[in-house]
Amino acid sequence: MGPYEQLSVDRHGQVFVITMQKPPENRLNQRYAQEIIRAFRDIEKELGTDTEGCVITRGNDAKFWCTGLELDETDTNPYANSDGFYPLIATILDFPFPTIALLTGHTFGGACPYALAHDYRIMNANRGFFSMPPINLGLHFDGIGLLPRGKLHPQVARKLLLEAHKFTGKEAFEAGIVDAIAPPDKMFEVALAKAREVAPRAKMGVYSLLRNELYGDAQQRIRGISYVHGRVTSRPAKAKI
Repeated sequence: MGPYEQLSVDRHGQVFVITMQKPPENRLNQRYAQEIIRAFRDIEKELGTDTEGCVITRGNDAKFWCTGLELDETDTNPYANSDGFYPLIATILDFPFPTIALLTGHTFGGACPYALAHDYRIMNANRGFFSMPPINLGLHFDGIGLLPRGKLHPQVARKLLLEAHKFTGKEAFEAGIVDAIAPPDKMFEVALAKAREVAPRAKMGVYSLLRNELYGDAQQRIRGISYVHGRVTSRPAKAKI
């Protein structure tokens, strides 16, 4: 497997760990999203079919997990999201093994649906916000609300998408956005323990099929805007971070 550009993949038994290492702040562009997809597909091949396994996606420090998209990229490449970000979300929603987002630090903007696409989320208890600010940026893409709506309580989804609230780790845990919080020196241990707990659930080969029963509307909508060049699938941001 690999080598990969600006990320690493480590193996702990049947658990694979993707560590994002892209400055600044692990922001996503078309090329980097495709590199993460390549890592997921390589892991899938390495694990094989009807076996147990799990993938953890983590940041490379305790300050940032990912701060969303490189919004300037669409100024020169109008298909950047269609060929990168949306396929990444679709890949994780369709992945045949459980996935865990280890939110080592700030999780902003497009990083929120990226995190919500994972089955579980574990967040830094001491540092970092979980915040999705399209309402402040004038930004929209088809299906942007489906993962918040499908995975979160309605009032929490509203606070996330329509109020751009900055959830601390404690708030995110209490709101059900994340499944656990842990201090920085314990985060990986907590994520690895959870990964080993859920990895056997893929053994019967129906994990992605059952996930689709829960979140298939989001998966279908995101697939519908992936690799589309014949129509506009998103509204460019009016403001930049």
